[in-house]
Amino acid sequence: MSTNLRIALRFLTARKRSMLMSLAGIIFGVGFFIVTQAQTSGFEQFFIKVILGTNGAIVIEDKIQDTIFAMAAAGHNPDASKFEVAADRESRKYIEGVEDPALIIEALHKFRNVSGASTVVAGSVIADSSFKNDSAKVYGIRLDDHLAVSDLAEQVSRGRGSLDDFRASPQGLLMGKELADRLRVGVGDSLILQAGTEQRRYRVSALYVTGVRDIDKVRIYMHLGEARSLLKKSTGATFIQVQLFDRDRAPQDAAQMEDILRHGAKSWQYREVSWLEAFKALQISAALTVSTIILISGLGMFNTLAMLVIEKTKEIAILRSMGYSRRDISQIFLWLGAIVLVIGTVGGWILGAVVTYGVSKWPIHLTGIFTTSTFQVYWSITHYVVATVCAAVVVMTAAVIPARRAARLEPGDIIRGTSQ
Repeated sequence: MSTNLRIALRFLTARKRSMLMSLAGIIFGVGFFIVTQAQTSGFEQFFIKVILGTNGAIVIEDKIQDTIFAMAAAGHNPDASKFEVAADRESRKYIEGVEDPALIIEALHKFRNVSGASTVVAGSVIADSSFKNDSAKVYGIRLDDHLAVSDLAEQVSRGRGSLDDFRASPQGLLMGKELADRLRVGVGDSLILQAGTEQRRYRVSALYVTGVRDIDKVRIYMHLGEARSLLKKSTGATFIQVQLFDRDRAPQDAAQMEDILRHGAKSWQYREVSWLEAFKALQISAALTVSTIILISGLGMFNTLAMLVIEKTKEIAILRSMGYSRRDISQIFLWLGAIVLVIGTVGGWILGAVVTYGVSKWPIHLTGIFTTSTFQVYWSITHYVVATVCAAVVVMTAAVIPARRAARLEPGDIIRGTSQ
């Protein structure tokens, strides 16, 4: 252990109460910073998981129609496709739906990042049970294809019923539990779906729970062939749902798919941009609010070190007389800040981890945007690093000014009583 560090430890015990108060503030500031970030990030990651597991990473829909502007531009540029992407993206027109889904899916499987693709035929219906009726939206799917692009198997296991029952029953339905509760139907019950003038009776094979109420209260899955017949859509598809190995590359892959497939492609980041921005704002707001604890603790530490410099002027004069340089004196007070920082951040890490774990086990009944029975938390080393950086900036800034003042003290001035 260096001599400067030993002296710093001796000085540290000179104002125990003040130092302990500053240390406690750093511990609580770092700990609660970690906890709040874990919670806000946890709900964000939960939302992303549900969206990816329900709506996929990319949705392919609506054929791109060449405009007169685009065709004219192509005649003046040998590389027409690149020019059109850059100059005509906003002026594009779209033809609703996917005309040849089989061809599009074949092309999609050639993309390295694509893990699966599912044809979906969707349409609005009126669901009529023996108790009441409600508006809903049917999604015609091929079950095995859709399981590859969604978490439907997991979502059904959280509800009731069996996917095997749905697979074996041409008239079977997979219904959101929220919608089933509103219609007062359960697994095995029948209801009538009306699309236009067409009415047909179906049986509920299973219920699913995604965790997002706006999905669970309107969406009904049925077999693709039955959906085509009910909705009078014998060909094509409403959209193609795509899942990726790397979800973060969705915007780049969507842009490439648009250019190659000549169909609109929307990534999950584009579809959910408003919610993602809301989560980001919430994280920043929580970080700024909790950081005030660290800032106040830093101000308290600055005051403590400033008073310590005044109290230890004689000791500083003795050290300077013994040959200690200004740099040594400065290092002693910087060591004081470093000791508080290390103990405070390590204590904050432990507090943050313990409270985060406790919060993750705390039961709640949350409905609305999400449906969850526990707090959602996200464990990330980034939260610990950012909290440490914030504490380091505040604490070391609070230590630098008193350290520089102590280093400027001269033994002769201290003896004469003229030191500043």
